[in-house]
Amino acid sequence: MAFSKGSWVAIAFLLFAPLVSAANGDHKLSGRYYDKTCPNVQRVVQTVMANTVARDPSVAPALLRLFFHDCFVNGCDASILLDSTPFFESEKDAVPNTSVRGYEVIDEIKSVLEHDCPATVSCSDIIALASRDAVGMLGGPSWNMPLGRKDSRRADKDGAEKLPSPHDNFAALVSMFRDRGLDARDMTALSGAHTVGMANCVNYRDRVNGDADIDTSFARTRRQTCPAGRDIDGGMAPFDEQTPMRFDNAYYKDLIARRGLLTSDQALYGSGGSQDGLVEMYSRNGARFAKDFAKAMVKMGNISPSKETPVEVRLNCKMINWS
Repeated sequence: MAFSKGSWVAIAFLLFAPLVSAANGDHKLSGRYYDKTCPNVQRVVQTVMANTVARDPSVAPALLRLFFHDCFVNGCDASILLDSTPFFESEKDAVPNTSVRGYEVIDEIKSVLEHDCPATVSCSDIIALASRDAVGMLGGPSWNMPLGRKDSRRADKDGAEKLPSPHDNFAALVSMFRDRGLDARDMTALSGAHTVGMANCVNYRDRVNGDADIDTSFARTRRQTCPAGRDIDGGMAPFDEQTPMRFDNAYYKDLIARRGLLTSDQALYGSGGSQDGLVEMYSRNGARFAKDFAKAMVKMGNISPSKETPVEVRLNCKMINWS
């Protein structure tokens, strides 16, 4: 039996219409959300992640960063994955996101899951699981990640331009995290993600070329890759020189030694009181940091898009359904 192009569109709409929600509904996330509909989801994510990280370990911190940059713009809704359309600009083009990568890994996981469990697993849940597995593959903690997120049908480039800046001071950071339901302890634990990965010269140039609150030998070393007054393309430097690809508590030891790479890193230590005590505790007790980090990742992962946000389970993470 032959069908016209219009007939196929109509049939597809009828088959997949339940995937689209007019707006974000109130529902609780659950670690067992896919137990019946896609029981292999965690195994699929872990398998693709293990193969990818074995080829390129730097993908692991990149995917952890991807999760942060998604959740901090209207909640964890995979809006960062959307390409531009005539109706909205992509968050990928926002200045804070120009160096974000790992999109192709999410696409690969999605492709496998669409084969195994069509139209079931959201792109936002894939990001959440991939970031969790990334931490574990770098030697960090694991946790039971609640699932059941939906994908936004729109992006917010303007919102993405307002992501936390590497130049922010402590007060600005506290305010930005508080606006998303995260307290100073959550912020301090989540900032420990900078125990892995790299930063571009443009993000640390001011600190190493003019900040008084910095170890002089550290600043001298970093100025070799990022001198003042020169437009260095790249100039990548590790957040943690000692164990740049191991998820540990070295980040906090660096802060105490005034060797935080970004202004926003060092802002977490030096003001005195309970905040300094928290950094000192994490520097001594890696297990406490790991526990608090896992707890804060779950809390951040619970940030929902606004109730007015139209959501769905995207069939392709780069575009909304029936665009």
